[in-house]
Amino acid sequence: MTDRIPVALTIAGSDSGGGAGIQADLKSFHAFGVFGTSALTAVTVQNTRGVSGVHPIPVDTVRAQIRAVAEDLHPAACKSGMLATAELVRAVAESIREHRLPHYVLDPVMVASSGDRLLDEDAERTVAEELVPLAALVTPNLDEAAILVGAPVEDLDGMRRAAAALVEMGAQAALLKGGHLRSAALVDVLFDGRDWHEWRRPKLDTRNTHGTGCTLSAAVAAGLAHGWPLARAVEDALDYVSRAMRAAPALGAGHGPLNHMV
Repeated sequence: MTDRIPVALTIAGSDSGGGAGIQADLKSFHAFGVFGTSALTAVTVQNTRGVSGVHPIPVDTVRAQIRAVAEDLHPAACKSGMLATAELVRAVAESIREHRLPHYVLDPVMVASSGDRLLDEDAERTVAEELVPLAALVTPNLDEAAILVGAPVEDLDGMRRAAAALVEMGAQAALLKGGHLRSAALVDVLFDGRDWHEWRRPKLDTRNTHGTGCTLSAAVAAGLAHGWPLARAVEDALDYVSRAMRAAPALGAGHGPLNHMV
């Protein structure tokens, strides 16, 4: 008799280029030995060079997908990524509450690596008000954190202030990703309302960054599905993303995908 495989759920958009979104999440779940399930929120037309189309899935269909997974497969953790519209953000929040989905990791996807917008501007406040208070962990980059907390986040002190503000807004913990810092070192900051953790490593000189945020949040959710403490789940996820970037296959002409098979 084998141990039961943990189940995780991703609620996110599809990336036709395969490097981000649902595709990156499912690959990351698999790499961590977790059975991946999904609720598709949008179909995007994109590759490594950019996003040329976003087509949201009907809200009732998104709700039905989440319900189907929650009632039968009972995910031990879940994450959300691209949600596209305020209506979808509210629907996902209601579904998380209704089905009491555990260990919810919020990746507040707003803009793609290419600079293309993936969330309507009128939905930004809805993410802060509806989803942040439900999150076991919220994982913004500096730009996303600035939007959520309403203040610039440009250095390490700003990252710490933003992490504390997100916990004040209701998140159980916040991981501020330092990939956009103007420094030679990459610093990631985790605050759980009591303890601080920081990870530092040299910044990689690479164009292969497509899907890093999706991959990181999915890897954290996978760790939580295994029952790992949050700090361990975050550390293992950061290490996985770093190795996946170093081993990237250099595909496409733009921001290339990671190697999720490392």
